[in-house]
Parts: sequence; C-alpha cells; structure tokens
Amino acid sequence: MAPTNDHPGEQAAEDPIKLIGIRETPLSVDEVFRAVGDDAAGGTALFVGTVRNHDGGADVDELGYSCHPSAEAEMRRIAEKVVAEYPVRALAAVHRVGDLKVGDLAVVVGVSCPHRGEAFEACRKLIDDLKHEVPIWKHQKFSDGTEEWVGAC
Repeated sequence: MAPTNDHPGEQAAEDPIKLIGIRETPLSVDEVFRAVGDDAAGGTALFVGTVRNHDGGADVDELGYSCHPSAEAEMRRIAEKVVAEYPVRALAAVHRVGDLKVGDLAVVVGVSCPHRGEAFEACRKLIDDLKHEVPIWKHQKFSDGTEEWVGAC
C-alpha cells in the first residue's frame, strides 16, 4: 500500500496539548508518556532533564528552580508554536521548581507524531524553546561553597 498523507492520523490532532505544568512535587516520566499516547502516533519522543553533579568544571551539590508567575503560560505558548509547526498528535511538558538534589528530574517533555522523525524534531524544538524562552531560573550550589544563578532553565 502506498503511503498517503490524507489519512486523519497523518495530520495534527485537533487539541494536541495534553499536559503543561510547573510542579513543586517530583515529576513522572510515566505521567508524560501516558499523556502523549495516541493510537495514530508512530513515533513518541521524550526528553528527561535531570540534575547533574557538575557544571562548568565545578561539583554541584544541589540546586533550586524558581519561576516567574507567567512561566506556565509561556510553556503553553511555546507548545502552541510547536503544534503549529509539526503534525503533533499529543504534547506534554512539566517542569519542577523548588529545591532538587543530584539525580532528580527537573523537566520532562514528550511529543507524539505520525512518524519518528517528526516526533524527534518536535520534541527537540519543544525542549530547546522552553530552555531559552520560559522564565525559569536555576540557583546552583557548588561543593566549594560558591553559588550561581542561571537564566531560563
């Protein structure tokens, strides 16, 4: 059977943004994966950002995320841009705020599309734009007693 793009499953879903949130509680990869499940999706891409134990050559002990009150609305705006550019069947994005330890999940995003390439591209666009545009700030505490604020994600 020849591939065709006129099947409804090949198109973006009518309301593909399933989950957007800023959370003070631990994040769940399973929650995001369930939110982006779609029978018409042949590809689902997830990105999980975790707190690492180093940055810029220094050991990180812990960090805290804080955000502007508009952060969730900005996440939705970026999600809307992604679904306008790709044939997204379902999209989800959650970001943690508060104090986190090394290994904790800081951000989880997921996108499902009819095909894997579209899913990878849309997921990358989503996380990259969230990182650069959403007003979320990271306060890192280093092992040597110094600390640093880092802008947007």
